[in-house]
Amino acid sequence: MRELARRHLGKLVATVALAVTGAAVAVGASLPDGAGGAGDAARAGAAQQDAVAPAGKVEAAPAEGATGIGRDPLTEAETERAEQLAVANSALRRDARDVAGDRGPQHLSTNLTEIDPRLTGAAAAQRRADVVSYDYKSDAVITKTVNLATGKVEETRTDRGVQPPPSQDELAQAAQLLIADHLGAGLRADYRDATGKALTGVGQLELSGMVFRKETVTKVPAGLTACGDHRCLRVIAKVRSGPWIDTRALVVDLSDRTVGRLA
Repeated sequence: MRELARRHLGKLVATVALAVTGAAVAVGASLPDGAGGAGDAARAGAAQQDAVAPAGKVEAAPAEGATGIGRDPLTEAETERAEQLAVANSALRRDARDVAGDRGPQHLSTNLTEIDPRLTGAAAAQRRADVVSYDYKSDAVITKTVNLATGKVEETRTDRGVQPPPSQDELAQAAQLLIADHLGAGLRADYRDATGKALTGVGQLELSGMVFRKETVTKVPAGLTACGDHRCLRVIAKVRSGPWIDTRALVVDLSDRTVGRLA
């Protein structure tokens, strides 16, 4: 069984991290206060030629304002406010479910809204944010456009069969399901080979990943045919400060919390 799992998951891919550090040495020259003789002048000229110009002064970044201007990226304050307004006093906060099954939608992203060409003047200049969430209860992407000037949600759009890139919370949930599943046996074994320790939680891994799109494979296993309507992810796992572990053949369906294997 161990050899089968290792064939499915592949070999550990060793990684090498190189750290390059450098040091800069500044050489200063002290010139005489008074006018000296020819020897002093020569020595002063040589000192000026050998001196290294001091490094330029690095100024601290300006403090971020509460609101941006024009098409500036959203500030932290604007982002936080938009996300609060998107779920405030709405049925979405009560009825939707996040990736862990808790009340409220799963937040995916918050970005500055593109300017609506139908708007002009002051209305067009107002800053707006698109807050994108996923409702695991209805398997739908919810996008709310929040006007940051008025504090109102101006538009709510619901899409199904659309799968934006995953959030870190979703990747962590998918990895935890994978670790606990019988199909994760090879992942656990490879982690032990690399570290000498048991893999028990996502905190032991560095994670990235992507949405699984079933149209990219020639044969979709029976357990993964709902992907696209369901939220399905492929997790890319790496031992912290260590090698990658090949999990490309495994797909996690977050909507029904199952794990499948591609042929």
